[in-house]
Amino acid sequence: MVDVEPSKDMDDLFGFGVPDSGPASSVFSGLEPQGPTLAPSNPSARDAAPAAQHGSRRAAREAEGNRSTPDDAEPQEIVPSNVPKRRQKAMARSARDRQKLSRPSSDRKAVAQATRELGSVGPAARKLKRAELAVMNASAPKPPRKNPLSVLLTMAAVGGMFAVVGLPAYALAPPVVKPSNTTEADVQSILVSADAAPLAVSRDAYHATTQAELDQMSKDALRAEQDAAYNASGARGLGDDYPWPYELMEGQGGSLSPLNYYYRECVDFVAWRLNRDAGSYSAPFKWVWSNLTPFGGNGGQWEYNWEQHGWPVSDTPIKGAVAYTGGNHVAYVKSLNADGTITIEEYNYIHGMYGQRTLTPASIVAAGGAFLYPPP
Repeated sequence: MVDVEPSKDMDDLFGFGVPDSGPASSVFSGLEPQGPTLAPSNPSARDAAPAAQHGSRRAAREAEGNRSTPDDAEPQEIVPSNVPKRRQKAMARSARDRQKLSRPSSDRKAVAQATRELGSVGPAARKLKRAELAVMNASAPKPPRKNPLSVLLTMAAVGGMFAVVGLPAYALAPPVVKPSNTTEADVQSILVSADAAPLAVSRDAYHATTQAELDQMSKDALRAEQDAAYNASGARGLGDDYPWPYELMEGQGGSLSPLNYYYRECVDFVAWRLNRDAGSYSAPFKWVWSNLTPFGGNGGQWEYNWEQHGWPVSDTPIKGAVAYTGGNHVAYVKSLNADGTITIEEYNYIHGMYGQRTLTPASIVAAGGAFLYPPP
C-alpha cells in the first residue's frame, strides 16, 4: 500500500514535524538531560551538524536512502574487552555486512554476497579432544542388545507356523476322547465258531491284457487261418495223417513238436511216419530227435546218422523207407509203382504244406540221395 500523504497526527505525536508545531515539543521542552553527558565515540561527531528534521516518515526514509556512505567506512560497535580477537573480527565483519544491507543499493550481487557472509558468521569451531569424545560416547544411549533366547523362540515360532500349515486336514480334527468310565475290563471278546461260513466279499475285478496274451491271440488267429487253408487243400483225402498241420513254423514264431523237430518241417513229418509204422502214436514217442538223429537233425545229416547207427542205407527203395533226395530234404516212400517209379510223401517241399511226387529211384540216387531203411 503506497503512503501518498503523511499522517499529520502521528508526525505531531512523535515529533517528526516542525519542532515547535506539535504538542510533543511543548511537553518535552522543559526537560533537560541530567547527569554527565556521554561523548560520542567518533570525535568528528562533535562538530557534526544537528540531525535534520523532516515533515514525515517517508521524507525521513528518502533522506536516509539518498545519503551516501563511503564503502570503506567501518561501523562503530562497542565490543567487550573479554571477547577473543577472532570473535571481535567476526563481529566487526557482521556489522559491516549489516551496514551494506541497510543502505539502498542497485547491486543485487553485492547484497546477496553480504547476506551469505552474514549468515555464515557463527561461533568458531574447533576439533574436540579425545577426552571430550570419550565423554560424549559414554553419555550417548547404547542400542538395546537382543537376547539370543528371544531370537531362538522367534525362529521356533515361525517354524511351528509353517508346520501347522503343512499338516493334513485330518490332523486338525478334534481328538477322540475315551469315556472316563470305560476300563479295560469292560472290553468283550467274541468267539466265532469254526462252522460259521466265511463272508464272501464281492469286489469289482478287471483284467488288463498283457503283451504275452496279445501275442498268443495273434498266434491262435494264425493257426486258425492255416488250419482252414489245410482243410481246403484236400491233404486229408490224399492220405496225410500228420497230427499238427496247423501249427506255426519256425519262421512264424513256432516251437518244437513233441518229436523235438520244428513243426511242419520235412524231418518232423518223416519222424512221425516212422513212429506210426512202429505203432507209436502219442507221447512218449519211440523215435525222437535224441535217438533218431543225435548227430544232427537237418535233412542233409540223416544219411550220416544212419551210418553211425549201423542201419541199412541202399540205392534200392522199399515201402516205408526214408528217401533222402539230396541237399537238405527227406521224404517218406509211400509206394512202389509197377512202372518202376516210386511215390513219395513230404512236407515243406511247398512251404509248410503236404505234398506227393512220383520219381524214379535213379533220379534220386543221381542227385546224391539214397534210401534209408526203417530202424529196427
